[in-house]
Amino acid sequence: MFRTGIDGQLPYSVLAGNHDVSGDDQRGDTPYLRTFGPDRFAGSETYRGASPDGYNSAHVVTGAGRDWLVLALDWRVSDVGIRWARRVLADHPTLPAILTTHDLVWADESGEATLSEHGRHLWDGLIRDHDQIFLAIGGHYWPCGRTTLTNDAGNDVHLHIANYQDRYYGGAGMLRTYAFDLVRDCIDVETFSPWLAGRKDPTPLEVESVELTGDVDRFSVEIDFTERFAGFAPPDAPDPRPASEVLIAGTAAYWRFDDEGFEGGGFEGGGFQESGRDGAPVPDGTVVRDLTGNGNDLATQRLHGGPADVLTWSADHHVGAPAHAALRFDGAKDPDRGAVLRTRSGAPLSTATLDGGYTIETFFRLPDPFEGDHAWMGILSWEGTAGEAGKDGGYSTDDAVCSLNVTGERFLQYVVYPTTTNDDPTCWSHAVPIGRWTHVAIVNDGRRTTVYVDGSAIARNAAGPSRGISTVGKPFALGGTQSAGRFGQGFYGHIGDTRIVTRALRPNEFLLPS
Repeated sequence: MFRTGIDGQLPYSVLAGNHDVSGDDQRGDTPYLRTFGPDRFAGSETYRGASPDGYNSAHVVTGAGRDWLVLALDWRVSDVGIRWARRVLADHPTLPAILTTHDLVWADESGEATLSEHGRHLWDGLIRDHDQIFLAIGGHYWPCGRTTLTNDAGNDVHLHIANYQDRYYGGAGMLRTYAFDLVRDCIDVETFSPWLAGRKDPTPLEVESVELTGDVDRFSVEIDFTERFAGFAPPDAPDPRPASEVLIAGTAAYWRFDDEGFEGGGFEGGGFQESGRDGAPVPDGTVVRDLTGNGNDLATQRLHGGPADVLTWSADHHVGAPAHAALRFDGAKDPDRGAVLRTRSGAPLSTATLDGGYTIETFFRLPDPFEGDHAWMGILSWEGTAGEAGKDGGYSTDDAVCSLNVTGERFLQYVVYPTTTNDDPTCWSHAVPIGRWTHVAIVNDGRRTTVYVDGSAIARNAAGPSRGISTVGKPFALGGTQSAGRFGQGFYGHIGDTRIVTRALRPNEFLLPS
């Protein structure tokens, strides 16, 4: 049997087009079937079988840590073929599926694609009610094009034409690549001719045709893969971790906002699960326990007589956070409003200078959409001013002695007045995303500070010496930063588990799951 160089080396599938066969997939024996039928793929590790007629096949490929189902369907799929494809999907219920066929959509000169008659047959009979199919690719028509349709589950299905027979040299062996990036949540598509790229002394027309860069040949498709596939393959989220698992050596304080964290197991005098429904206001004076037992309990306080909904309980959380709960702050300015959680008078953190090094960690999430002006809102801080600490070498003597803030550009700003210098070595992050949970860890080894965002050290860490924190006996606060001894606006977003450790932690020791 005829073999190509990719047999046994590169997994692949083949499907018939109108220049290979005629009629639908019940046509019986053909030279195509004898050459590219089930026998050809029997030894492939990705091959999962074919329809009884042999013209439709299924393949499972592995990439980016997960399996993907590929359906290679005939140019005219019969109802028998569709029933077979539906069974394949049912046999692989958690796999995202890519459908390939010859005749799917056609496009106008602008590249806007529309279902063909056979494409409508596939859409109505197979694609629209199978949420697993998120991408379908066809040929047959030119020019190339693409469109996005909404399936019965309310999710996007991307439909593309990849056909270059109208191009120089009948397409010159054009290849289209689809690079799936599950970190960036996108598919990057490129089109090029490896045959033309390898030509010596290429002609001007060959040079022009090596790579196609138009909107329908080179583009990116943004897909939140986790959300898109959640209906049939929900993410394997970690279970909550009890406080005992994260109270590592040197933990000075640890707060969380689930059953363990609230004093008495809840608020409003009842059980947490009953009274702590998503969106329920957290009353002023509610105590969040310091689970180390060191006495750094936090008490909630609304600022400037704010309404009940300025501080609410939330079931939202970072997927890797120990507690599957958080607080939702609805702070604002002009006029100022917000809420904070503060340690009591005389709590150990009020005078903890942490000269031997420290790690401060928290999880937070900025809302999407991020509405209003929230520049310089605080995530956490120690109260007291630089002036009270005897420091006048920084921005202002009205600054808080230590704070983590969000700028107008959504940069993180960590500013601290150390015990050993008069200055305020300040760290700055990149613009943090909205609508997504972020983990931040501030690590000081007794000499300098490094801030990590989602486990990665940021670029703009201060090079100046920094040892300890110039606390002045005033409370630690979560949800705001004072200026000149006054809280203005409060935080706008969610805050989750927060931990302070009296030593520099390695990234593999952070609250993030390893």
